[in-house]
Amino acid sequence: MKTEWDYSTLADAYLKRPDYANAAIDSMLSIAGAEQGDTFCDVGAGVAHLTLMLAARGLDVVAVEPNDAMRANGIKRTADLTNVRWHEGTGEATGQTDQAFDMVTFGSSFNVCDRQQALKETARILKPRGWFACMWNHRYLEDPIQARIEAIIKDRVQGYGYGTRREDQTAVIDASALFGPVVHLDARVTHEQTIEECLEAWRSHATLERQAGAKFHEVISAIDDYLRSLDTASIQIPYSTNIWVAQLR
Repeated sequence: MKTEWDYSTLADAYLKRPDYANAAIDSMLSIAGAEQGDTFCDVGAGVAHLTLMLAARGLDVVAVEPNDAMRANGIKRTADLTNVRWHEGTGEATGQTDQAFDMVTFGSSFNVCDRQQALKETARILKPRGWFACMWNHRYLEDPIQARIEAIIKDRVQGYGYGTRREDQTAVIDASALFGPVVHLDARVTHEQTIEECLEAWRSHATLERQAGAKFHEVISAIDDYLRSLDTASIQIPYSTNIWVAQLR
């Protein structure tokens, strides 16, 4: 079961991506009234960033991931956890049974789904009055280093944008008519990366690669030159975890 975009070559680089802000995750679970032992389906679980955070809070997690390499890394990271199980599936076809979950989450994956189909599938596998959430970490682009990187990209890639991952998801969720009022949460989190790790993250940036096309290596080279000019071993990267939460009608 595959998706339009193949993340196989990015699976190891995703291990070094930032976790979500604990404050945002805890607020999400509080809104949903989640309790230890509740059953969650983490869709597009990747290498288990969100899965691990949910499992650490005593939740039973079914992690659904279509990409073999991503799923293999996620399985390895959660191998010692008895409250995590992995399955191959997509947001539109999770392979899970009807009305099985208290909450369904999409960690940085809702944007690569047909969102309306994914919401219908979510409603199918949720228990009555269960909860949906989608989330992303957004780099804080006003940070001086991140602002300079943005300028490097936009100078070379005309019309560069982040697509639906930086959009307000409220209208999309409302359009399904399946969920009640949407709550938006956000909280800041800072992720430290070495210069090499930061460059590897940009080399694995699928959105940039798709939009830059033949200029991708030129862009990466310019980011490389800039980061090395900072003459530091590591940098602090500020992110905002943005979550949209809604309850099944």
